[in-house]
Amino acid sequence: MSDPASRRGALLALAVLTLVWSYNWVVMKQVLQYSGPFEFAAIRAVLATLVLFVVLLLRGETLRAPPLRPVILLGLAQTTAFQSLVQWALVEGGAGKTALLAYTMPFWLLLLAWPVLRERPDGRRLAFAALAAVGLIGVLQPWHGLGVGASALLALGSGLAWALAVAISKNAFADGGTTPLRLTAWQMLFGAIGLCLIALCVPERPIIWNAPFVWGLAYNAVLASGLAWVLWAMIVQRLPATVAGIISLAVPLCGVLLAWLLLGERPDAWEAAGIALVAVALVGVSRAPQSARGKANES
Repeated sequence: MSDPASRRGALLALAVLTLVWSYNWVVMKQVLQYSGPFEFAAIRAVLATLVLFVVLLLRGETLRAPPLRPVILLGLAQTTAFQSLVQWALVEGGAGKTALLAYTMPFWLLLLAWPVLRERPDGRRLAFAALAAVGLIGVLQPWHGLGVGASALLALGSGLAWALAVAISKNAFADGGTTPLRLTAWQMLFGAIGLCLIALCVPERPIIWNAPFVWGLAYNAVLASGLAWVLWAMIVQRLPATVAGIISLAVPLCGVLLAWLLLGERPDAWEAAGIALVAVALVGVSRAPQSARGKANES
């Protein structure tokens, strides 16, 4: 396949992936009508783990486990903590707002990178982080009391868990000896075990096994976890990292739009202003500095 054709295919995959992951925030919100948050997260993770290992077999990749200690920590942060906090936040919180707050991961990573990765943030990124903090005040609206912002705080906690997972991954798997798909499958396995333990310990209402719930599970296991990660592996392989990184910005913004259109989650004036500021800050903090881009182009 020629380079232009390969790039077009990767861009098409990026568009499909954005839609799949964005719409999944609506799906995750809707299935909570039929299930408790932790049981759904656990079943979803178990099914997703099976799908990912089947995908590994179909792609001919080795099933050998990566180094166990970091991959277990990664699974607990990226799957157990992130998914449980997200689903818990969705019980009371809107799908769009939860998506945006979960994707504050780059800001948490900015704070963690200094002590954990020894990466000192530049002034420009710190300025965008401050802008995001102002936006979060509008989203959280603390003047209404902590109860109003409980789901938002859970969503922010999921972003922190995700950032911790990225830091673990950067520290332990920076050599590239493990493919993204194999790493995702194994961390999902250990994360699913953690989610199952939580689901067993936390009492929840019985699951209503109807068509919408089964559809939600299938969407999460097959599309949002199986197909999506195959597409992501292709995108990472064919596109520059800066272009592939667009997905981290497009998903929460599309999630807000879809939640508005499909769930009627229309933000009030303060939330809309806060969401806009956080979105601008996300774009700013995720863009590489001009000097860094120049060095990358020279290499």
